[in-house]
Amino acid sequence: MAQNWVGADLWVTEYITPVDVYAHGVSRILAFQKTAFQEMYVVESESYGKALVLDGKWQSCTGDEFLYHEPLVHPAAVHHGAPRQVLILGGGEGATTREVLRWQTVAKVVMVDIDGEVVEACRQHLAEMHCGSFDDPRFELKVGDALVYLDETKEDWDIVISDLTDPIEEGPSFKLFTKEYFERVRNVLTPDGIFVLQSGAVSPVNLPIYARLAHTLQSVYRYVQPYITYASTYGAPWGFLLASDRPLPATVDPQAVDRLLQEKVTGSLKMFDGTTLLGLLHPPAHIRRAIAAATEVYTEAHPPKFFGKGILG
Repeated sequence: MAQNWVGADLWVTEYITPVDVYAHGVSRILAFQKTAFQEMYVVESESYGKALVLDGKWQSCTGDEFLYHEPLVHPAAVHHGAPRQVLILGGGEGATTREVLRWQTVAKVVMVDIDGEVVEACRQHLAEMHCGSFDDPRFELKVGDALVYLDETKEDWDIVISDLTDPIEEGPSFKLFTKEYFERVRNVLTPDGIFVLQSGAVSPVNLPIYARLAHTLQSVYRYVQPYITYASTYGAPWGFLLASDRPLPATVDPQAVDRLLQEKVTGSLKMFDGTTLLGLLHPPAHIRRAIAAATEVYTEAHPPKFFGKGILG
């Protein structure tokens, strides 16, 4: 009988459902802090490099974060064509900022994160993710509540990116996946502005939440476009949603997208190009059917509750 060698004594074990787990072996803990909002680890794994772990849940890691951050940012930027002002809500690792600042048209990026201690830990330990983007003169960090910032900002934004942790009951993002939140975002967008929502896993057990999020966005915005990626360390396909009052065509010309990227984006992208975008914008039939059948609208009184428990030990 073949023998399996297990090469880790410490594990990040995440309960995806009450009866399903996904685990990552950890070789070293680089930082730990219990902040006012969450329990934070920066760890190192043998297979996927450094990772940020919040409340026991794997956030992103150096080995495959491009599979999340490139599709989070670039579809909206391509649809817009020439974004100048971009607001990021969440995004503590700095990788979302890194991808936004690739666009030469961008003049200003504001990142609002509720937990400054997490941002500082990422600045110190995850340079491979932020790549110095925190020091770009176009970047501004605001430590605070996303809802407060949305209520107080006087600026109009071409793109707003919601890169928040999943709304588990113990986490700080619990009510930021609701109609009221989506309306606040719409109020700060330019007439042609685009909202991007990271929307969680879309495996069959999680799909109803994703579909309801899409339906909730449809109650606020004229156009909503679902799209899906796959990040290895999440153990599931991952959903995003674009929303706007301008059309969001699902059919794009890959060659035209490639020309736009070559003209306006600095550096080389790993997974994203025109052909990738064309594929992303056509999710499988069962996902499209689930969205079409959704009827529930998430509100602050009745927000979504992702199942998410994790431990490191």
